[in-house]
Amino acid sequence: MSVSSQSGAGAQLAHMVFFELKEDTPEARSRQVAACRKYLSDHQGTLHFSVGTIAAELRREVNVRDFQVALHIIFRDKASHDQYQTHPRHVQFIEENRQYWKSVRIFDSYLVDGLAG
Repeated sequence: MSVSSQSGAGAQLAHMVFFELKEDTPEARSRQVAACRKYLSDHQGTLHFSVGTIAAELRREVNVRDFQVALHIIFRDKASHDQYQTHPRHVQFIEENRQYWKSVRIFDSYLVDGLAG
């Protein structure tokens, strides 16, 4: 399957979110992971959900180190992603947790020959 055909409504969409927390403590990391699990898991159209903390021991020159918590969701398609973005639980997650974030970076991509689902 060509890369150009893997875009739009029919392709799986990977939604990767990297949270840099204002307070980098074990408690703050645990709070963020718990909030992601509570509000962002089990949405319709989700093929894969995972959340975790930075792998502290991996420090190669190419490793990005400016985050503490990473969220990974693979959606069945863009429509599922779009529905997730406006879902009340997602909106509530943002409202209740944005105060703890120094920055948030989001990387969305269509998957080619994905193994999820």
